[in-house]
Amino acid sequence: MVVDEFDVVVIGGGHAGIEAALASARMGAKTAMFVLNADTIGQMSCNPAIGGIAKGIVVREIDALGGEMGKAIDRTGIQFKMLNTRKGKAVQSPRAQADKKRYREYMKKVCENQENLYIKQEEVVDIIVRNGKVEAVRTSLGVEYKTKAVVVTTGTFLNGVIYIGDKMIPGGRLGEPRSEGLSEFYRRHGFPLMRFKTGTPARLDKRTIDFSSLEVAPGDDPPPKFSFWTEPVGSYWFEAGKEQVNCWITYTTPKTHEIIRKNLHRTALYGGLIKGIGPRYCPSIEDKIVKFPDKERHQIFLEPEGLDTIEIYPNGLSTSLPEEVQWEMYRSIPGLENVVLIRPAYAIEYDVVPPTELYPTLETKKIRGLFHAGNFNGTTGYEEAAGQGIVAGINAALRAFGKEPIYLRRDESYIGVMIDDLTTKGVTEPYRLFTSRSEYRLYIRQDNAILRLAKLGRELGLLSEEQYKLVKELEREIEKWKEFYKTERISVAVGGDTRSYSIAILMTMNYTLEDVKEKFGYEIPEHPYVKEEVEIQLKYEPYIERERKLNEKLKKLEDVRIPEDIDYDKVPGLTKEAREKLKKFKPITVGQASRIDGITPAAITALLVYLGKLD
Repeated sequence: MVVDEFDVVVIGGGHAGIEAALASARMGAKTAMFVLNADTIGQMSCNPAIGGIAKGIVVREIDALGGEMGKAIDRTGIQFKMLNTRKGKAVQSPRAQADKKRYREYMKKVCENQENLYIKQEEVVDIIVRNGKVEAVRTSLGVEYKTKAVVVTTGTFLNGVIYIGDKMIPGGRLGEPRSEGLSEFYRRHGFPLMRFKTGTPARLDKRTIDFSSLEVAPGDDPPPKFSFWTEPVGSYWFEAGKEQVNCWITYTTPKTHEIIRKNLHRTALYGGLIKGIGPRYCPSIEDKIVKFPDKERHQIFLEPEGLDTIEIYPNGLSTSLPEEVQWEMYRSIPGLENVVLIRPAYAIEYDVVPPTELYPTLETKKIRGLFHAGNFNGTTGYEEAAGQGIVAGINAALRAFGKEPIYLRRDESYIGVMIDDLTTKGVTEPYRLFTSRSEYRLYIRQDNAILRLAKLGRELGLLSEEQYKLVKELEREIEKWKEFYKTERISVAVGGDTRSYSIAILMTMNYTLEDVKEKFGYEIPEHPYVKEEVEIQLKYEPYIERERKLNEKLKKLEDVRIPEDIDYDKVPGLTKEAREKLKKFKPITVGQASRIDGITPAAITALLVYLGKLD
């Protein structure tokens, strides 16, 4: 029985589902978010933290597109740091420890109060498809809701199985039910399913930890923030003196490693119960011990889960050992000799659909109006999930309105890098984003996310006119100062000679704007963001230009679209393998085609000739 009708239905209320639903609703689409438990919208299943290398840049990109994650962590964060500060600005990235209860409450409140968004605590078990298009969803109670587009963001819940030693517990999170019905829908429609695995550490009782011998890990002052729109507006930094909590550092010991080796056969991973593939870059502690047998110790961060809880998250100690062995293992670590476990560590295995089943818009190739985002696409991490979620939500709304979809290019965002990697190369293990994955990392930095994406955010209606006006004013101010510093020249003693340099050139010679003010008496920008950005852009400009030239050919290919109805059998010069792969992946641009494994430069040349883009 059909009881209601929506433009867009989002299945799941995790980090991908939230951004998808909010983006869709804010664009004017009547949107329903279906969740198994309305009280756990925005739950942090694993580490109560947002950001990290490349991940923090994604959060700022989500913010520039009008998303919510950056605002949420700025409001509920309890410690903030800028990572990689000893390296260049291109690889720096913010990270924050969250109060996970307040983060969840913030996200739930935002979703509940969002115009056009309706929360439904019901399990979707089937998606109704007619003539290759989404038409409705059906719940476990047999109720149908008509819709024009569906975004699936099931995370670890689709056929999730939790492992603690030899114990197998069906669930999407410890203590929460899994989702089962949709797997059958995907099999029925010919989608391949893969099994992936991830895990989480135990949660520790803070009162039973001896912090006196541990290394303190404080936050930064001033601390970085994620949203351009939280106070102070128009900046990526909080005011100095913000109150923050400490984290602590400890290490595993030879005794820890001995306990793990002795009990390897009792872990779900090495005992043979888990068949799914785990994350290479966030391995369990038993995986680290096996793969790095000569390493004497592994670093562990002890991170508070909130201001009003005694729970501590031991970052680096995820495991699927039996609970009694976990107690022994944790107590072999300095500071944790008498620790009490509040919640046991566990591994979880779940269904994913290979992301090569998707266009870069995150719409499936098989079914029009069906979108995927988050861990369901084989990624790991809240930030990767949210980045996909906002793109899927935007495109689901555009599909519902009968408008052309958007896709983000590799040269304009890390979200674009991630989605291109996923949809072009696929995944053989849970995907994690790094700055090293981008050939444009000198340009798509953490400091300029708002400058790169605000225009698109405004065009989609996700940023207000006032917000976009502020960005344009700051952009004009940045360009004005850059031009001034490129024309003003200063005489500087170099060795025995005095040479004349533009201030812009001095910026590439390790001078700062403060040096320019103190040593040479020149004015510098008053606005903190303008000052920071002028200095970074002038310092990086020669290197960005070199990067731009290296990638110029590739960028041209990005703009050459491939017709949706192209017949690759009619393209002269393609090998059989090239035809098969192009048919399978259905790239939408020649740039995307060039990154498909096995597609040679000769094949790209043949394709360009056929499209009339090469003489």
